[in-house]
Amino acid sequence: MAERTRSASREPESSAKIYDVHFKAREEFANRMMTGQLLVKSSERNWEISRQGKIKHYISPKLWPETAFHDWNVFIHDIVQQSGKHRHQGGIVLFVIEGRGYTVVDGVRQDWKKGDLILLPLKPGGVEHQHFNAEPGKPCKWLATIYMPVHEQVCPLVQQIETSPLYSGGNT
Repeated sequence: MAERTRSASREPESSAKIYDVHFKAREEFANRMMTGQLLVKSSERNWEISRQGKIKHYISPKLWPETAFHDWNVFIHDIVQQSGKHRHQGGIVLFVIEGRGYTVVDGVRQDWKKGDLILLPLKPGGVEHQHFNAEPGKPCKWLATIYMPVHEQVCPLVQQIETSPLYSGGNT
């Protein structure tokens, strides 16, 4: 019978202890919250065409960590005609800032207009949804706010079902 041998693993050759690394990261996070960018001007962000449509991101933790609220994803969606259709677990708040339209959520049409609030509920199997401009040719926009720590923990599924008619391909 062959003898098993075990070798002891050594700690990484680093002067920083794991606790100290985490402590420093929390300190940097708190500092960014107190001193980070407080104003994001529209002129600092560009519209882009994605599979979901015409979108302008204002805050995105992976793209602009210098903002004071780095745990939020905030963007405006310009519903030119219709968005793409996708499914995710929900947990998103949309505030209509301009125009009239409707959202089809799991096959049910929800009409909305400027000043309305659209709530995409949390659902384990996901919420299939698509947004439409009720008056194509007229402005129609909503603002999305997503708190990323919750979203990343409970909403890992994202499935694109249809792409926006504005989208022409690429890696977006």
